[in-house]
Amino acid sequence: MMRQLLNRIDRSAWRRPVIAFLLVLFSFGLALQIDIYRPAQGRTAPYCRSIDTASKDALRQSVTAGDPNAQQGYRAVVQQDAAELQRCRAQVWPRQQAIWLRLYPCDVRPGVVDEVLDHIVDLGYNQVYLEAFYNGQVLLPVSDNATAWPSVVRNPGYESADLLGEAIRKGHERGLKMYAWMFTMNFGYSYATAHDAVLARNGQGQTSIAAFEQARREFTDASSSEEVFIDPYNIRAKQDYYLMAQAIARRQPDGMLFDYVRYPRGFGGESVASRVQDLWIYGDAARNALLERSLNASGRVLIERFLSQGSVTVGDINGVQGQFPEVIPQWQGQQLPANVTALTASELAPVLQQQLWDLSVGHATQGVLDFLAVARLAADQAGLPTGAVFFPEANAAVGQGYDSRLQPWDRFPEDMEWHPMAYGICGDASCILPKIQRVLDQAPSATQVMPVLAGAWGQTLQRHPPLETQMTAIRQAMPQLQTMSHFAYSWQDPSRDSDRRFCQS
Repeated sequence: MMRQLLNRIDRSAWRRPVIAFLLVLFSFGLALQIDIYRPAQGRTAPYCRSIDTASKDALRQSVTAGDPNAQQGYRAVVQQDAAELQRCRAQVWPRQQAIWLRLYPCDVRPGVVDEVLDHIVDLGYNQVYLEAFYNGQVLLPVSDNATAWPSVVRNPGYESADLLGEAIRKGHERGLKMYAWMFTMNFGYSYATAHDAVLARNGQGQTSIAAFEQARREFTDASSSEEVFIDPYNIRAKQDYYLMAQAIARRQPDGMLFDYVRYPRGFGGESVASRVQDLWIYGDAARNALLERSLNASGRVLIERFLSQGSVTVGDINGVQGQFPEVIPQWQGQQLPANVTALTASELAPVLQQQLWDLSVGHATQGVLDFLAVARLAADQAGLPTGAVFFPEANAAVGQGYDSRLQPWDRFPEDMEWHPMAYGICGDASCILPKIQRVLDQAPSATQVMPVLAGAWGQTLQRHPPLETQMTAIRQAMPQLQTMSHFAYSWQDPSRDSDRRFCQS
């Protein structure tokens, strides 16, 4: 349904002895077992974890303490581990296993980034999705940050500390692919305080900050006010984001991933957009762009009435017919019945009402797609792969409305990586597999689908089943998938993450 709405809007042997057949079948089964369980030297099956970490840890600690004699040995071990991980991942499913990572200001301390990346390698990951822009902060040094957002690291004396560049360089030394992961339409609270006019607004004139504050009074699980969504039609928002993405691309990550490519999710009944007032199209830029979709003056008048009233009445139809005699209100993508001129105002009103709703939903979702195109522009110019992160259910029709996030991932560019967040808390993988299958069913054949799983190894965490449970189910059902990512590194060892966050390690 959402795809149809968007399309309405303009947008820039066995001839062998039996014994031979049985031998082939036996060999295939043996190879399948080897694929799961054969470890590379120094690695343990089935997920390429390292079985010897003590020597590397000791060498790294010596280097951090200033022992010059340990540097060469440590570097040799790091290179050996990188080669072993590469050999193991070439043999074991999945070929690419990624982890989501957030760095903190305390990570500027000597040896901390090395320790984190060494641990990631020891866990068998060969890709890292590093948060480069999140919660209204950017992982750029203060001395080289001309963006609209403050730097993550603002410690006095560390103005030149470039955690993003350092992590990318040190990740490459360990054979890791280092992607920059970035919030997209969620600009963060720090941006909102200075750029109120750039924010998205609903039909009550609320920004996402005000809507979340209202929700918190009614729902205990309401989202943080750090989620601050912008109007995707606003030119200032596009310019600021592009300049920030350019600065991140200059650090030469292996790719860039875009998250929050959507509108906010409401709570309770607000989780479904069923009225035009529920749509985040009331910012000045979005509203003006919608009015520009009219094809004649009477069409513009009715769009304005629909936005302000939430409906068009028989009186509205009579009014425009009196003002513009013999002119049918028109706008982009409109599909009128052949006998439209013979319809009375009472017959025409529900037809135009439905088409104005379709226009408004299509306009909202097109804004998301247009902003994604701007977001990836800096990566495209730098020749970097890009990916979009999304919820598989966030583009669904719900009753007479739509999921309030209006995330049109089925229209995301097919040359981007698709990273569906297949999160489920049903105790096993039974609620996770359908999410991934829904994406596979709708993805173009050339598009790489790379599911994101939430959880921890060997334990149920926040009601998410162990990663082993999820991975095994996916491999059995969808062995063609060769890239998985896990949210997040902080979940694998919460105490270690807390120590880093508060400079206690």
